[in-house]
Amino acid sequence: MTDSVRIAAWNVNSLKVRLPHVLRWLSDQEKAKKPIDALCLQELKLTDDKYPHKELEAAGYLSLAAGQKTYNGVAIIVRHAALAPISTDLETTFLKPIRNIPGHLDEQQRILAATVCFKGIEPIRLVSAYFPNGQSPDSEKFIYKLSWLEALKIWLDSEIKKYPRLALLGDFNIAPQDVDVHDPKAWEGQNLVSPQERAAFQDLLKLGFQDSFRMFEQAPKAFSWWDYRMMGFRRNAGMRIDHILLSEALKDNCNTSIIDKEPRTWEQPSDHAPVIAEIKA
Repeated sequence: MTDSVRIAAWNVNSLKVRLPHVLRWLSDQEKAKKPIDALCLQELKLTDDKYPHKELEAAGYLSLAAGQKTYNGVAIIVRHAALAPISTDLETTFLKPIRNIPGHLDEQQRILAATVCFKGIEPIRLVSAYFPNGQSPDSEKFIYKLSWLEALKIWLDSEIKKYPRLALLGDFNIAPQDVDVHDPKAWEGQNLVSPQERAAFQDLLKLGFQDSFRMFEQAPKAFSWWDYRMMGFRRNAGMRIDHILLSEALKDNCNTSIIDKEPRTWEQPSDHAPVIAEIKA
């Protein structure tokens, strides 16, 4: 019986390209005796029929996915060995699944939610989220982002009441504070750090969520995304835009919350690193 679960989020920036990285990372964590029990992926960039269920199942993982050609797409991957005995297949592993924000018309696949029953711990409602980028504050895409954020807040307000043990994981495309930005002055007024986006992030916290990473003392200049250009990773010119928010019912049981930069050092990496939180029973 396990007495804790490790949940993670990772924007892989194309699962077709990064599947070997996902499998390697999951295997490395397993070998280190720190297995990832649930992994929420963003930016799959493939359709449902192209999703690598067989490869992940062969590695010991079951998946629920919401794909889209070329862009977006989210998934929830669960380690079979971490599941309660009642969970044997997709239908019994991912309970009450939701694809996209209910009542919010949107062709972009950005939200996937499901309740998972783990061994030795009460079920957890997992939400894999890929927030819109927004492009720039004077663009139509930014208006779309703010509208999407408002719809997300309204939905999560009701969702967290139905499922008190809820974790929101993913690429938020929001750096909540200046400490989450390598050069706050250079980014001032731009997308990802605008007052509107940061206010929307705070609105999510007001629903009863906690930013798990900030629950613990962290090293300075801790980021989860680095631009491919201008040696962003080498210079650590990054931002913390990938987050795991935990509901009140989960936050007190969180042992640790970290960013794993290792996969960002690999050949042809995603521009994002995985973020991890451990939840004890």
